[in-house]
Amino acid sequence: MIYPGFYFDRTMILLLPAIIIAFWAQSKVSGTYKKYRTVRTMNGYTGENVARMMLDAAGLYDVPVVEIRGELTDHYDPTSRVVRLSSDIYHGASIASAGIAAHEVGHAIQHKEAYKPLVLRTSIATAVNFSSQASIIIFMIGLLFSIPLLTNIGIIFFTVAVIYQLITLPVEFNASRRALNILESRNILYGNEVSGAKSVLSAAAMTYVAAALMSISQLVRLIAISNRNND
Repeated sequence: MIYPGFYFDRTMILLLPAIIIAFWAQSKVSGTYKKYRTVRTMNGYTGENVARMMLDAAGLYDVPVVEIRGELTDHYDPTSRVVRLSSDIYHGASIASAGIAAHEVGHAIQHKEAYKPLVLRTSIATAVNFSSQASIIIFMIGLLFSIPLLTNIGIIFFTVAVIYQLITLPVEFNASRRALNILESRNILYGNEVSGAKSVLSAAAMTYVAAALMSISQLVRLIAISNRNND
């Protein structure tokens, strides 16, 4: 997500609450992940094992589970139909590994069932990539040359990115809910292990909430700057 800086002025205060929440959310997810990445599950399944079992149970035999580099780089690619897990999650037999792997499979199941928010998010992804990059450039040009039309176009483009962030929230929450239900119902995790996985996924979800709040705050700031310059 783009966070345009411009010069410091009073509109920066609009971003402070979202910035504080973002720092808290990042700290929360980091701390929760570190806690549960060291807690081994009773059954000893790795993240790859969990993902494979869940995919097969959902009839998604043709969706591969592959290892990728980085930490917490895990994701489901709806274009290639691949579940990608970071090394720690792929090989790890921890509560964190099971929860995160299950969450990504949750997205694969959403894709199979044509879950509407996921379908919508995927369909606008290309437009969002363009609009988020172009919005601030267009907005800045409009400010520099006092062209209200361009500042308004920049705001509209940035609004598309905000909408994308908002659509992401139900997608992520639903994937986590699916993951936890399957982990518990299929006895992949037991008792307190399910609670631990829920803590990991809840902390991760807060980063998406923080990103949405930051985007909304930034949009409000752009509108405030535009209105001030047009006065």
